[in-house]
Amino acid sequence: MSSSTTDILRPVTLDDVRGAQKMLSGVARTTAMEGSRYLSQLVGEPVHLKCENLQRTGSFKLRGAYVRIAGLLPEERAAGVVAASAGNHAQGVALASSLLGVRATVFMPRGAPLPKISATRDYGAEVRLQGQVVDETLAAAQEYAAETGAVFIHPFDHPDIIAGQGTVGLEILEQCPEVRTVVVGIGGGGLAAGVAVAVKSVRPDVRIVGVQAAGAAAYPPSLAAGHPVALGNPVTMADGIRVGRPGDVPFAIVRDLVDEVRTVSEDELSTALLLCLERAKLVVEPAGASPVAALLHDPGAFEGPVVAVLSGGNVDPLLLQRVLRHGMAAQGRYLAVRVRLTDRPGALAALLGVLSGVDANVLDVSHVRTDPRLGLTEAEVELHLETKGPAHCAEVGQALRAAGHTVLG
Repeated sequence: MSSSTTDILRPVTLDDVRGAQKMLSGVARTTAMEGSRYLSQLVGEPVHLKCENLQRTGSFKLRGAYVRIAGLLPEERAAGVVAASAGNHAQGVALASSLLGVRATVFMPRGAPLPKISATRDYGAEVRLQGQVVDETLAAAQEYAAETGAVFIHPFDHPDIIAGQGTVGLEILEQCPEVRTVVVGIGGGGLAAGVAVAVKSVRPDVRIVGVQAAGAAAYPPSLAAGHPVALGNPVTMADGIRVGRPGDVPFAIVRDLVDEVRTVSEDELSTALLLCLERAKLVVEPAGASPVAALLHDPGAFEGPVVAVLSGGNVDPLLLQRVLRHGMAAQGRYLAVRVRLTDRPGALAALLGVLSGVDANVLDVSHVRTDPRLGLTEAEVELHLETKGPAHCAEVGQALRAAGHTVLG
């Protein structure tokens, strides 16, 4: 492994990844590989889930952070380390530093989820909340490094980080030696690059497919241009892969070794998260569900056996609630509808009777009488319904209109 001051752009080799694996023995878990009957039937080939959501700290980030910090020179360790992150990298750096006896300061955005802030502190790091977005937090961390001499631990743009993440690839080869396709989410590119180095070095015939959220897909334009290109405003619920610019080090590896980069929509991400929870009984964050989203979007495009890397499970409970509802809506299993009706005794009961008649389960009712858009004898009802699919949603709308109700949306 290298220190922080030399060979930042050196190539990452299979020997580096194997060295990282030895270093991580007893530190990082060899996470489970679980078969998915549902996805296997959908794809028509065996599909396995590599469960990095069950890794210590809840994601693969511990692997790279530990290897990076363990490789520091004694004087660098004495100066401490600093990182900037909204969640997974923060926790990985915090635990790695604690295990290695290195002082860690982690800058997090002010809007970071409280469970992630609390976990980072519990792992032993000093947390400083600064900036509204990650770019501002990153600038603050780098300023702190310049002022104090602390070593900045980048989340993905360093060979040691990539070597550590590459140990996921070695485990995939050990657990599923017959693998033909590996599907992995891409943010800055550290995990995809590490997995590609490990897998392609041993099995160059294995296809590596990267997945990005459509609203934060910096790799497709960067690969087309031949160099990293920054996005203006990456937007996605998948904060683990919401990165505006590929790292220089992982970009070169992804360009040379990753066979394809696909994008998935927010609907596909939420549907994939819901599937992981319901079918695999695994709590996975949106970024971790991105490989599953790619399989759901185009199941015939992947030669099996397929391994989908579930990269993390650190999802804020409030976000999880919203994402699950979004996923149910995308599948036609949740319907929010507004109905305008005559404000008279029994009108609401009659409306609910219509819904009962088409077997729609009412989850919530909001009754509005004082909106200035309403007439003197009108009321508006917002209904949240549990439904059974797109056809059932259409049936509900038709029944409401047939009963004389005005359906607003």
